[in-house]
Amino acid sequence: MDTDDVLALVGRLFVAIIFLASAFGKITNFDGTLQFMESHGMPAVNLLCVAAIAIEALGSIAVILGYKTRWGAAALAVYLVAATWVFHTGPDQRIQLLKNLAILGGLLNLIARGPGGISLEGGGKA
Repeated sequence: MDTDDVLALVGRLFVAIIFLASAFGKITNFDGTLQFMESHGMPAVNLLCVAAIAIEALGSIAVILGYKTRWGAAALAVYLVAATWVFHTGPDQRIQLLKNLAILGGLLNLIARGPGGISLEGGGKA
């Protein structure tokens, strides 16, 4: 175990925690989340909210465990781009937009480099 592997693990945890927290928030405030989504003109909010929860939870678990990391990070990246487009492109959303771009950068790094040695995949370029 070297420093790069430890940093990769900590980086995976930091990138994933926001998605786990978001999924938990959607679960614990499901009706409020549906109302928020409807207020942004989204159709089929029940289905899309459940899909969002599944993507956030499963993608972040894959990233944390370092198992199918690239697939989990890619799913989270696609989800993040869509969510950013719908919710964070207004002029009052500049900081949220930039935050999401930073998270997207971390996800792209995971896709490019893999999870690191401390993972169920067991290697950086697996």
